[in-house]
Amino acid sequence: MIPFVDLPAQHRAIRGEIDDAIRGVLESCQFTLGSEVAKFEEEFADYCDSRFAIGVSSGTSALHLALLAANVGPGDEVITVPFTFVATVAAIHYTGATPVLVDIDPCTCTLDPEALEAALTPRTRAIIPVHLYGQCADMDAILAIARRHGLIVIEDACQAHGAQYKGRRAGSLGDLGCFSFYPGKNLGACGEGGLVTTQSADYDSTVRMLRDWGAERKYRHVLKGYNYRLEALQGAVLRVKLRHLEDWTEARRAAAARYDALLADSGVRLPREAGYARHVYHIYAIRTSMRALWKAELQARGIHTGIHYPFPVHLLPAYSDLGYRAGQFPHSERAAQEVLSLPMFAELTEEQTAAVASAVLELARQSSASRACELGAAG
Repeated sequence: MIPFVDLPAQHRAIRGEIDDAIRGVLESCQFTLGSEVAKFEEEFADYCDSRFAIGVSSGTSALHLALLAANVGPGDEVITVPFTFVATVAAIHYTGATPVLVDIDPCTCTLDPEALEAALTPRTRAIIPVHLYGQCADMDAILAIARRHGLIVIEDACQAHGAQYKGRRAGSLGDLGCFSFYPGKNLGACGEGGLVTTQSADYDSTVRMLRDWGAERKYRHVLKGYNYRLEALQGAVLRVKLRHLEDWTEARRAAAARYDALLADSGVRLPREAGYARHVYHIYAIRTSMRALWKAELQARGIHTGIHYPFPVHLLPAYSDLGYRAGQFPHSERAAQEVLSLPMFAELTEEQTAAVASAVLELARQSSASRACELGAAG
């Protein structure tokens, strides 16, 4: 069996370090925020080339607080993409603002800058480009539009720990950056966690207050805040894992390169690393019109896969009130019908990638033969 993600393998390799980190928190009895979270914030800020980093309870709360720090609220519009995890749009909804969706670039599956400018209105307040699957959106083009119109840019970097755009880290490109440390992420906690990065002292101060009931000091609440604090256990675990992140990233990139080489002549549409990017391959998603069949066939062979994501947000029942219709975002809708995520994790072996690629190649040949037969019968 080849798992989609192998968290036990990761844990076995660093178990001693994790156990020591957790033991230290238990002995200190600092369970919420505290020194481990503060040290992790400093270390992650340095890793991202960011001046500040603020640990919070999840990637969703990071997005929510970043928007609030940017003074986004009722009457405002925030532009993002429909091809993303629902949390991107949900966070906009939490502020009372209106999500405005634009289609993705069909090659990178990230926000299409050409579609962005056409969606601007006098109510537009912010833009959230999503660094999907571990690859940054085209930030120069997005930032140029934002600066011309005086808009805030909040990076959804929840899948992009260590990703780079023209040599600069995700999370250091916009006004604020948002990360998730959900266990399956490239940098994952032993539970939930998130973080906001920024170069702005004002945003830093505001997010810090908002995550802890709006308090500038104990019992002095100057903002209407939230209980979005990062637990000390997660901060300690993340400090350990951050030390390994670059090695894990290079292992992921090596696994992706093996997939690329093995599947190069398959006719299967493979992920594309943009010329500006360092892709960190949180997800390695191929494209096929035979997705349901291929997923079932791979499962039968002991190869676990995923779908990220089967429904664009505008076609989800929960967000039908946004007023979009099927067909309005064709690139997002087609991606949602075709993407199939192959096993991807740092510990993925050459034998495992070869086995997955061999199965995909066989399915591709079968699909090609089937289409040829259908065309012959039709002729």
